[in-house]
Amino acid sequence: MKIALMDSGTGLLAAAAAVRRLRPDADLVLSSDPDGMPWGPRTPDDVTAHALAVARSAAAHGPDALIVACNTASVHALPALRAELEPQVPVIGTVPAIKPAAAGGGPVAIWATPATTGSPYQRDLIERFGHGVEITGVPCPGLADAVEAADEAAIDAAIAAAAHRTPRDVRTVVLGCTHYELVAERIRAALQQPGAPALALHGSAEAVAAQALRRIGAEPAPAAAPTGALSVILSGRPAGLPATALVYAEGRLLAAGRTDRAPGAPAETTPAADGAAAAARR
Repeated sequence: MKIALMDSGTGLLAAAAAVRRLRPDADLVLSSDPDGMPWGPRTPDDVTAHALAVARSAAAHGPDALIVACNTASVHALPALRAELEPQVPVIGTVPAIKPAAAGGGPVAIWATPATTGSPYQRDLIERFGHGVEITGVPCPGLADAVEAADEAAIDAAIAAAAHRTPRDVRTVVLGCTHYELVAERIRAALQQPGAPALALHGSAEAVAAQALRRIGAEPAPAAAPTGALSVILSGRPAGLPATALVYAEGRLLAAGRTDRAPGAPAETTPAADGAAAAARR
């Protein structure tokens, strides 16, 4: 079994780790676009073009399914991706978990990129699944970029700014960008009010991982240790897992398995990321 995942950057780590936990024996293909990111400021046509290029790189590995682990690509490129790849390769998009969050009652906050907050896409999801619950959109400028760079100070600053914009009575938060799931506990810590009930966070990683397995008729089969291989593609180039990925628990989980890499293909690193990754391993 082989599952491919695509995103502009490291936002795919959360869904990839979820697949790894459900099926440690699955081979994973991670295809991202560091040369073209961020995708958020691009036009819908430009996002679609980049997403198709990333998906084609993943499809060349012959996956059984492709997870579009990116809210921006799911909004703008999902029809084009499905038109090109299905039915041979099922394509699973990512939708913010507004429906399950609203089902638990309000008030609810949706943390998302500035481009997504207030967009027709998000408004439509709220109208369809909000069920009359009080829902506040909270733009999080700079947070996805900070997570991508594994910049600790920038992550803290972006989370603090978004927390300041979040109503104090919010008890449920939807993580409307896949990057945010990598720092979910830091978001929880910034929002949790002393003496208040535990804050509920809703991401999409677990749901899309389970849906990918359902689409190919596979059952979860957790095991003690991962046996599936990991292949990484960066803007069409075979590579290793970027060192910034190792800052996050999800990246370290993926790195613990077997890695398939073209001979001589180096891991993509930066000095700052190397230091952060080394610290994470200590």
